[in-house]
Amino acid sequence: MNSVIIAAGSAILYLVAYHTYGKFIARKVFKINPKNICPSVKYDDDVDYVPTKKSILFGHHFTSIAGTGPIVGPAIAIIWGWVPALVWSLFGAIFMGAVHDFGALVVSLRHQGRSIGDIAGDLINNRVRALFLIIIFFALLIVVAIFGVVIAKCFGMYPQAVLPVWLQIPIALGLGYLVCKKKFPVLFPSIIAIILMYITIFAGAHFPMEMPTMLFANKAGKTLLSLDPTAIWVVLLLVYVYIASTLPVHVLLQPRDYINSHQLLIAMGLLALGVLFTHPTMAAPALNLHPKGAPPILPMIFVVLACGAVSGFHSLVSSGTSSKQCDCESNARFIGYGSMLLEGMLAVFVIIACGAGIGLGLTDDGETFTGAAAFSHQYSSWAAAKGLSSKINAFVAGATQMLAGIGVPKEVAITILGVFIVSFAATTLDTATRIQRYIVGELAKLCKVPFLAGKHPATLIAVTTAFLLAFHNGSGKGALRLWPLFGCTNQLLAGLALLVVTVYLAKKKYPIVFTLLPMVFMIFMTGWAMTDTIKGFYLSKDWLLLGIGIIIMVLEIWMIIESIIVLKNIFSNREDDKTAEPFLEPEIGI
Repeated sequence: MNSVIIAAGSAILYLVAYHTYGKFIARKVFKINPKNICPSVKYDDDVDYVPTKKSILFGHHFTSIAGTGPIVGPAIAIIWGWVPALVWSLFGAIFMGAVHDFGALVVSLRHQGRSIGDIAGDLINNRVRALFLIIIFFALLIVVAIFGVVIAKCFGMYPQAVLPVWLQIPIALGLGYLVCKKKFPVLFPSIIAIILMYITIFAGAHFPMEMPTMLFANKAGKTLLSLDPTAIWVVLLLVYVYIASTLPVHVLLQPRDYINSHQLLIAMGLLALGVLFTHPTMAAPALNLHPKGAPPILPMIFVVLACGAVSGFHSLVSSGTSSKQCDCESNARFIGYGSMLLEGMLAVFVIIACGAGIGLGLTDDGETFTGAAAFSHQYSSWAAAKGLSSKINAFVAGATQMLAGIGVPKEVAITILGVFIVSFAATTLDTATRIQRYIVGELAKLCKVPFLAGKHPATLIAVTTAFLLAFHNGSGKGALRLWPLFGCTNQLLAGLALLVVTVYLAKKKYPIVFTLLPMVFMIFMTGWAMTDTIKGFYLSKDWLLLGIGIIIMVLEIWMIIESIIVLKNIFSNREDDKTAEPFLEPEIGI
């Protein structure tokens, strides 16, 4: 099939869904009321709770949920064929992912901007609060530790991106100062910031920077410590996120994410033009149920293709940082539902780049492959396609060919894409660290040690635990050991977040079917995947991962049972009291 039809059809479907199903969910299910006072206004502290314009918050939210997820997920899911990857990206995003993100945001807006894990205690019980917060802490611990490695590896793969990514920090600080302190209208400083950003991209294309290995020796010349580039970058990134996550959100987090959102829109615009002008035909097979060495498509596609369709991490962003900045409840649909659909569109472009763009020409060891041969060479087996480098290279190779079709020089195209990938990984790292601070604070209050809930103690715990995980084997890559667990844990987290949202709707006597069905689907499919993963750990005698996997599974089953009991009681009480008046918030169109 021609890629233009896929891209245009997907864009139209997402737009129609936003203005129909998204509006229905907002009005009839969550009953959005713009008169409700948001936490950012009520608890404005100029640090975490900061009322923020819709466009700026959209930039923060979208870049935080995007990261590398909608790139690496579709880039490997396409090994089962472009049709299942596309179908799950489209319908998963519309009916599950966007509802999940939007629901978590709304529930948090109506509970003081607290995390979805903490809110579970109000809606279900304190045991569930503790269970959910522990699961979230574990998931974020892996994210913070692993994303340092992801960014470090990307710097190694694309040294052209090092200069632009780090120079983005002073550009963002300047933008935040002009808009928030000097009260400049946001348009003109934003244009200047984007121009400066692309100047640094062109500079990076001509001045790539590589991190050297650092050796520490004694006076006799004996090496005491050797740090490879990955370990050095991980240390520098953890120092950076400690500082970034303790600064007020409008100083660095918001302006950096705002710049990145524009960068993303420009990159997606270039990809759209590339698709239009090169209009490559899909070289990937429509369906490939048994790739060499791959796990079964069911249930694994629902775990592998996460952020492009639905991801539990998104609920942490919605109820962690975004709910503390949303200035009006009527903006929640644009921020929560709209961001997920745009991320789905990004996943579609990745599917096109890996499935069609790569067919325009793939060079490896001096030999050039085109068409179906190029795809078969890149995706010869699961082992060949599943590594981080392979997944990113598949996207970059295909996207570079499409950008070349509109006249973008190869080195500039690679730099744009490298900065694009690293920037979004960096925003995810920033946001995850800040959210982990909130989670540590909520756990500290639950455990009655409030002094650990302070900004700096909580951040220190967040960063130190990630450091210990990353360096427990001395390499900085220690979190890679736990990475096989993260996919299933993340997707089960999405099911649990939908469970909390469903309990909220049930208590309000709002319709629950639109969150209940996605919740059942996600818990069933990812529970199935988790069971298979644990079985694999047992067969390979990986006792550490087996033990951690069983603990997570037990905690999640416990939480589900507690929640089912609460839901049963809600509906039993409803049957016992037919005369009770339901609590209804005004239905005000948005």
